Amino acid sequence: MSAPRVGVVMWPTQSWPQAGEQWRRAEELGFDTAWVYDHTAWRGHTPWYDAYTTLAAAAATTSRIRLGTLVTSPNLRHPVLAAHAAKTIDHISGGRLTLGVGAGGANRTSDGDILGGPELTPRQRADRYAEWTTLLDRILRGPETSFEGEYYEVREAFTGPGCVQRPRVPIYVAGTGPRGVALAARVGDGWIIDSGAAVNKGGDLAAVVRDKVALLERSCEREDRDPRDVRRLLLTGFNDEPWLESPQTFADLAGRYGALGITDIAVHWPRPGTPWAADESVFEAIGPGLA
Repeated sequence: MSAPRVGVVMWPTQSWPQAGEQWRRAEELGFDTAWVYDHTAWRGHTPWYDAYTTLAAAAATTSRIRLGTLVTSPNLRHPVLAAHAAKTIDHISGGRLTLGVGAGGANRTSDGDILGGPELTPRQRADRYAEWTTLLDRILRGPETSFEGEYYEVREAFTGPGCVQRPRVPIYVAGTGPRGVALAARVGDGWIIDSGAAVNKGGDLAAVVRDKVALLERSCEREDRDPRDVRRLLLTGFNDEPWLESPQTFADLAGRYGALGITDIAVHWPRPGTPWAADESVFEAIGPGLA
């Protein structure tokens, strides 16, 4: 099995042009992908700039690196507007956008209640997520979509001329429960698992990843899909694994998860004074372009 692709999570906390210089630097370092969280604010980090606007600017500033959200959710984005923005960024970037999507959190730190509205149960949030993602998939495929569901109604949404990437921008679906994994198998080009998934499993993330990859593969078989067609992205930084302790440690961990079926890894750009602080020289050394 080939080594996982390596991506970096960018912090949308700098204004332009400083932020643009960092996106260009990520590309120069050889990272395969660069991601941004889609929130209005997150865990007290300020300022916090808009993900889609940032991606549009980054698309015009870079030329090779793939760009994406990690993740965007129904908490803030109507599927018509999310699809419209994604299609636009896909054209600006020349077909380099990936949409990472998730159900979204239920509290203020993840914009869960910032727009008000009725409080949703966990089942309702999962129902909304499935409907939102399925509808997003349909709209991006175009050229016209009408839909009436439990949470969303769409009337003749036109998306011509469509995306640069065909049949649409790739969608990576986050979720570790049976419904989230099944959704990834049904409509996803990729599946996302974050390293916090091990919190309630005794801290053994490798065991969780092994079990969830097996679940994904079974779900793909039920959908008559080749499991190898669904990429598997591990978002690091939410447990105690020392990914940026040294280049060798990174290589060892990447190899470990690659052997478990992970195809993509995302590390955070080091941020002093936070749980994501790290030696920038180590971070720069893991860039695939410098390997």
